[in-house]
Amino acid sequence: MSTTVEVMADAFKEAGTPFIVGHPGGESVELMEAARQRDMRFLLMKQETAGAMLAATWGEITGAPGVCLSTRGPGAANMVNGAAYAYLDRAPLIMITDRYSNPAHEIGLRQRIDQRAIYEPLVKWGTTIDARTIRSQLRRAMRTATAAAPGAVQFDVPQSETTKAAGELAAEPTLLPNLLHPEPDRAGLKSLTDRINSSRKPIILAGLGVFWDKASAELVALAEQLGAPVLVTSKCKGAIPEDHPLRAGCIIGGLIERNLVMQSDLIITVGLDAVELQPKPWPYTIPVVSLAATPSLDALVPAEVEAIGNLKILLKSLADWCSAGTGWGEKSAAVFRQDVVNALNTPSKGLSPQRAMEVARAALPRETIATCDAGASRLLVVQKWESYGPREFLTSNGLGSMGYAVPGALAARLAHPDRPVVAFSGDGGFLMAIAELQTANREGLPIIVIVFDDEQIGLIRIKQELKGLPPHGIHVGGCDWAKIAQGFGVDGTVVDSENGLQDAIAAALKSSRTTVIGVRIDGSGYVDQFNALREL
Repeated sequence: MSTTVEVMADAFKEAGTPFIVGHPGGESVELMEAARQRDMRFLLMKQETAGAMLAATWGEITGAPGVCLSTRGPGAANMVNGAAYAYLDRAPLIMITDRYSNPAHEIGLRQRIDQRAIYEPLVKWGTTIDARTIRSQLRRAMRTATAAAPGAVQFDVPQSETTKAAGELAAEPTLLPNLLHPEPDRAGLKSLTDRINSSRKPIILAGLGVFWDKASAELVALAEQLGAPVLVTSKCKGAIPEDHPLRAGCIIGGLIERNLVMQSDLIITVGLDAVELQPKPWPYTIPVVSLAATPSLDALVPAEVEAIGNLKILLKSLADWCSAGTGWGEKSAAVFRQDVVNALNTPSKGLSPQRAMEVARAALPRETIATCDAGASRLLVVQKWESYGPREFLTSNGLGSMGYAVPGALAARLAHPDRPVVAFSGDGGFLMAIAELQTANREGLPIIVIVFDDEQIGLIRIKQELKGLPPHGIHVGGCDWAKIAQGFGVDGTVVDSENGLQDAIAAALKSSRTTVIGVRIDGSGYVDQFNALREL
């Protein structure tokens, strides 16, 4: 008869996740051994938040919930930001926290905190594992974590339950649901197709829900049928290939995109999740129709009608049943893209971050997967990096957490072992995850890390300047990125020119080793760029 941890390891592997990631405690060793016996990797991270972000990003890329674990008390508390990432960036994740055995938990004080209560606001479901019910708990967890909108489930695992015999189920349902989505009825969608057909200048705003239903190709087909320009959220980059003539750019909540949207006479939102938008009132009076897998509960986007269903099927049906559009999209998208380029082309005394991004995109292969950290440089990366397929650009948008780029890149390397992976980070964000260079080296997960070094927390410096305040408390500086990299057993170099960056990327690609490229940039144009693109 299987034990609790054996049933857990079998379920994780069956669901499509062949590894567990995190920083273990004494109560974890039985689960780790059960995983080892099933040829599952254990990735030892140096920091629990990074482990949770890696696992969550694996969940985003593959659809199979990532699995991370921590020890009780300090480890569980340190993993909270990873739960926040899964919550606000909509990533399927199973988080395992060690716990004392039941008797010790009731009387002990040392390292005992109410872990369920800490995680409760950030998870879709939390439970304490019981050997008698583990099979049912696993099935609920898998379905809860992966159902739209995806998120985290937390398992508190008492030591007393790990090696007990797992209870059986008389009728055992499948681990993951086998969902059937019936084709929509054409007559039932007539009011929607009539509304779209009456528009001469529709525009599409697409978000994360497109990826939940694997509907990128259908999104493109609808845009082509309508001749509509497409704006996507930063986490939805690649849903329409970014060299497609109807691709306008990214939604960043700024004034510049309003020039494009205000030319339209109908906004079609597709899989748009309000967590992806700036926390401010909806700025448009243009009519809105929404296509989504789940109904909107926040009412931030004032849709006059919401069509709820599987987006892959719904978008295909609309592309088949809607009339051909007027073709206004290609020209308007091209004008918008040029407006963004012009806004970002601020003067520079040295290597500008926007020019560094252009060099990086030209030097890295088309199939490269990119991750991006939070910070001032994120605005440039989102606009300048082009992605050509779903989940080829990975970032923290809903949470907007620093320290994401490196663990996100490690997840991308696990999911795509034969494709180049690059992590773009500011100097401050990189320092938050720098210990995971050792993880990349030890686990054989080569990535390229491009660090934009302006020796400060650039986004805060921007806000200080806009408020007329002197720079204070924001300086990083003094880091020798090459020596730091070498200390972790990986390659490192520092550049301050276009040719230097090109050569460093070429060398990193040729070596197939983890490489840190510190790029000394002039960030003096950030304020003008933010003023041009985004309201602060």
